[in-house]
Amino acid sequence: MRRTVHILLITALLCGSAAYGSKKPRASTVPASHKRAAHAAKRVPVREKAHPATSHRHFRLRHAIKAVPATRPDRTTETGVASDQAPVIESASLSRTRIVMPPPLRGSYESLVRQNEKTEEADNLERIEDDDDLNARIAGGMLVPVPVSTALAINGGLPENRRYCRPWTASFLSDLARAHAARFHTPLQVTSAVRTVEYQKRLGRVNGNAAAAEGDIASPHLTGGTIDIAKQGLSRQEIAWMRARLLPLQEAGKIDVAEEFQQACFHITVYKSYVPPKPTRNASVQASAVQPLGKQNQTGKVRPRQSKPTQQKIEERKPAQSKPEDRRQPTPVSSPPEEPVEG
Repeated sequence: MRRTVHILLITALLCGSAAYGSKKPRASTVPASHKRAAHAAKRVPVREKAHPATSHRHFRLRHAIKAVPATRPDRTTETGVASDQAPVIESASLSRTRIVMPPPLRGSYESLVRQNEKTEEADNLERIEDDDDLNARIAGGMLVPVPVSTALAINGGLPENRRYCRPWTASFLSDLARAHAARFHTPLQVTSAVRTVEYQKRLGRVNGNAAAAEGDIASPHLTGGTIDIAKQGLSRQEIAWMRARLLPLQEAGKIDVAEEFQQACFHITVYKSYVPPKPTRNASVQASAVQPLGKQNQTGKVRPRQSKPTQQKIEERKPAQSKPEDRRQPTPVSSPPEEPVEG
C-alpha cells in the first residue's frame, strides 16, 4: 500500500514539472512604438543630468550651422555643367557686437568761463534781459525758431517765445538731427533753448543746480546760442554715437559740450564759427575784374573780347598838342648886288 502511494506521488511530480517546462510566455500587448518612446523618455533625463550644458536646445544654439544645399546632379550650374558637389557647411557666428562706449563729456568751471568769454567777445553776443528784449530780438531776426522736423522734436512745455536760438545753432541742430535719424531712425528732443536773465534768476531760486544769471559763469542760454538735448530715451548705442560725434567738434573749437546726469541732457553751446562766413560781394567783383578777357569766368560764361578802337577814335580822344618850335636858324639868302645909279 505504501509503495503504491509513493509511486503515485512521484508520477504527479513528474507530470507537474513537465507541464511547467512546456508553458509558453504570454505575448505583450504594448506596441513597439510605445516601448521606443518610453525608452527614449528614460534616456533624456539621464543625458541632461550628466551633461547639463549639452541639452538639446542649448546644443542646437551653440552648434548652429548654415548649410548651402547641394546642386542636384540633374540640374546644371551657371556654366552649363552639372555639379554633384557636397554641400558647403559654414559656421554661423552667434557672438554679439561689442559696443565701445566713449567717456562722458563732462563740463567744468573752465569750460563755463570759456563759453561766456567766446560768446561775448568772439561772437559779440549780449545777454537777453527779459521777455521784451527777447521779443524784440526775435522780431529783428537775430533769433530763429528751433528747426523742428521728423528728426528733431522740442519739449512741449517750453513757452512759444523760448523755442528760439541763434542761426548757427539752428544749422547745427539740423545737421545733428539729420545724421542721427539716418543712423537710428528716431528723433532727438530739445528740452531747453534761449532763456532770459529774469527767468534764470527765478530758476535759480527753485533749482539749486541751475547756473548763475550774472558773472563770469553765467548760463550761456542767456545769449541764445545754447541748447539742451535730452538723453532720456536714448539707447547705449545712441549715447555712444552722440559722444563720438560731438567730441571732434569740441576739439575743433566749434562747440562746447557739458554732459549733465541729474537733468540727463547734453548741454551744447554752438559758436558762430560752426558756420563758415559767406564770401562778400566786393570780393567776387574784384575776382572777376582780375580775370583776363575772353576766358571763362566763375559762372561758366565766356566774356566777349572788347574790340580795339580805331585810329580815328584814338586821335579824337587825344588832346591837341602844339608842335615844338624849330630851333634851327634860317639859312641867310644872299641879295643881288646893287647896280650903280647913273646920275
